Amino acid sequence: MKNRWKVAAALGSVAASMALVAPNLTTQAKTLPPLVVCTSPQGTYADNFNPFASGNLAGTFGNVYESLFYFDAVSGHTFDLLGTSFHFTNGNRTLVVNLRHNVKWTDGMPFTAKDVVFTFQQLKKYPDADANGVWQQLQSVQANGNYEVVFTFKTPNVPFAEQYVLGSTPIVPEHQWAALGDPAKAHITWDKAIGTGPFIVSYFSPQDYKFKANPNYYLGAPKVPELDYPAFTSNQSADLALAEGQVQYGNLDIPNVQKTYVDVNPHNHYYFPPDNIVELYPNLSNPLLAIPNVREAISLAIDRQKLSVIGETGYEGVANPISLPLPNYKSWLDPTLPSSYLHFPPVNDAKAEQLLQAAGFKKDKNGIYAKDGKELSFNLEVVSGWSDWDEDCLLIQQDLAKIGIKVNIEQVTFGTYYSNIAPTASAHGVIPGKYDLAISWTNEGPTPYLQYYDLLDSNGSFNVEGFHDPQVDKLLNAFAQTTDLAEQKKIMYQIERIAAEKMPVIPLLVGAYWYEYNDSNYTGWPTKENLWITPGPANTQSAAIVMQHLQPVH
Repeated sequence: MKNRWKVAAALGSVAASMALVAPNLTTQAKTLPPLVVCTSPQGTYADNFNPFASGNLAGTFGNVYESLFYFDAVSGHTFDLLGTSFHFTNGNRTLVVNLRHNVKWTDGMPFTAKDVVFTFQQLKKYPDADANGVWQQLQSVQANGNYEVVFTFKTPNVPFAEQYVLGSTPIVPEHQWAALGDPAKAHITWDKAIGTGPFIVSYFSPQDYKFKANPNYYLGAPKVPELDYPAFTSNQSADLALAEGQVQYGNLDIPNVQKTYVDVNPHNHYYFPPDNIVELYPNLSNPLLAIPNVREAISLAIDRQKLSVIGETGYEGVANPISLPLPNYKSWLDPTLPSSYLHFPPVNDAKAEQLLQAAGFKKDKNGIYAKDGKELSFNLEVVSGWSDWDEDCLLIQQDLAKIGIKVNIEQVTFGTYYSNIAPTASAHGVIPGKYDLAISWTNEGPTPYLQYYDLLDSNGSFNVEGFHDPQVDKLLNAFAQTTDLAEQKKIMYQIERIAAEKMPVIPLLVGAYWYEYNDSNYTGWPTKENLWITPGPANTQSAAIVMQHLQPVH
């Protein structure tokens, strides 16, 4: 709690001042232009505004549905949303949350503690909707009156409680969702999305959807009257729209960004800070990819420098074997780690093939390594139109062909991609999705705990590969139960070594956080000099806060 950044009071004063000028909001909305947003090219849209369903549309969580708080990984700030304060008691096993008194759902019904308890009880009743595995940690959730909620945990886990229970669970209205059954399967179309957030869905088509400002938002109606999310089929078309000013807020990889974007318009700005590790995820339920020698051979054959220079046009550097973005987590790095844990060896096709042969594989008549009649032939999932990753996949395909591994690239829509790779929660840990190989991101947090928990814990919410290791689970649990920084670092050092030695995933690149904005109509954007929050719209929770803070240029 000591690093909390109290924005609620300031925003409350904004709300109060806006209440005094409410009669002018209609006039203002007619004159101010919409803000056009692009998180990424996703092809045509499916009408999915269910925050618990995979592949829901950008803005569903953040613009419409909110969590109790938002914990920002970049700035370390905490933003009070539906909650105003919280504290731990009972040796950190009990978490007490105080809620706002002036919140209404967008259909006019009041928001109370009953909605919070209902949301969490639904996740308990329908485990497939519990993507973050909160009921692996929770023991009970109870309301104490209308504006206090008490969470009891099986064991102390402060970082999990903050990040997932308070910061990553969208709260939904009981009066609507009680009749919908399994939250993960509820059909929430654009006109049925009832939330508490700063914006309301106002239009949907497969090519475009829009939000309007919520005039009754508890922190004050946003000054941006409308948000517009047009569909793009490729990075190229989205890049062009961004450069021409047709899109004002983006998360896009723009080749030669200074020349093609900044130099053409003085109002165009960007910042691409290092953000996460881009991984090649092997589905460990595939018996061939579960063989360590196969994963190591794949890693040895991939020319990461080519991915960096050609696929990512130099914006993203080569990753490291411990799967941590550096220098972001430099203070958490084991100072005794050998160089081999921090740098991948040069490409070595001969050694890669030796590893395959040592595991019992031989080349068949097709020139592909096989064992017991099963070829090392895999489908590689990527989103169609994500041109940098599409190029990366082509390079990987060429590299692996040189060592007798066949790769078939499957370029699919974002919804299909995410549905294919998303793990499913179960009583015995997550179950990986229906794919062989996939290129994707990792999640980040204020410490490496979140990234490693999501990536490696048996119940991790982005354990896409389906890695299960009792030792890692035990270490992450131990980290969560201590607030001693020295002890936390000792634990993290052990996890770093396991990540490199067992290679459950294959790190490729240090992913850049793409962020572009145009300040001709609105000001208040995060900047490199004042990075007060995670900036780009791909993080839909932080983006909703950014857009709610924007002020019109007068």
